[in-house]
Amino acid sequence: MNNIIDRYFGADKWNIGTLEQSARDLVLRKGFNGKVSWFKEDKADYSADPFVLSIKSNLYIYYEELNFWKIKGKIAQIKNFDFSTKQQVTGILPANIHLSYPYIFEEKGSFYCIPETADAAEVSLYQVNQGQPTVLTKKRNLLGGARFVDSSIVKYQGRYWLFTNIDGELNDLYIYHAEHLGGEFIPHKLNPIPVVIRNCRGAGSLFMVDDVLYRPTQNLELRYGGSIIINKITELTADTFKSEQDFELLPEAPYLQGMHNISFGKDVIVVDGKRRRHSPITPVHRLLKKLLYQRS
Repeated sequence: MNNIIDRYFGADKWNIGTLEQSARDLVLRKGFNGKVSWFKEDKADYSADPFVLSIKSNLYIYYEELNFWKIKGKIAQIKNFDFSTKQQVTGILPANIHLSYPYIFEEKGSFYCIPETADAAEVSLYQVNQGQPTVLTKKRNLLGGARFVDSSIVKYQGRYWLFTNIDGELNDLYIYHAEHLGGEFIPHKLNPIPVVIRNCRGAGSLFMVDDVLYRPTQNLELRYGGSIIINKITELTADTFKSEQDFELLPEAPYLQGMHNISFGKDVIVVDGKRRRHSPITPVHRLLKKLLYQRS
């Protein structure tokens, strides 16, 4: 009976939480050093894919926001862990498509964002306006021609490495590399790289600890966004790639249905979490969403 109720009346609710912990401590402990401190929930149904950055002593979180009666996600931003400061991020083109996974990284004092724009069949690089952090400026397209999802970039051994996936291909990893952000991103010799489903889609910031590169991935074996796998990359060149699972981050109460994104600030970790909630109008929402999606 519970399964039937959940099937017809259940819906996901995503929220964001933090821990005071460094990336190095996370790796040494093989897990969190305490409980996640969850934000007071926003009205939006999805507050997920959080990425954190620091500008002038303020912490900003960029994330996907998706409301119950809409079919397209948007990128929102909050300041200092407070949903009451929420603002919509502008400048992403085209603006009328589904947006998610606003991957943030720093390079030479500037901040950049690579939002997921699969509907536009491209991976594009945007720069964050540090005077107006909700404003992004498009710099260039990095890739095109496919529905790329969860694109993540890191500078490693003097080159930029872009890890990405193609929507629906749950056992293929794609890697591209370039000498600099303005250069051509060349396909890895092994593309597409076969991987198991728990080590395929990106789950947040690539990061370094003691000169070792780590890549978070979504564990999709049980359900969407089930948990996060932290993978250690043991070999990465233009011609070779080797990676091994190091440890798993399991969902934290009360969001026990999932966790699928992690990012790092200075001694702070930001994650998301999923729980199930039930409503008698859920079947109506699903029908309307299907009709609206077919018209869009």
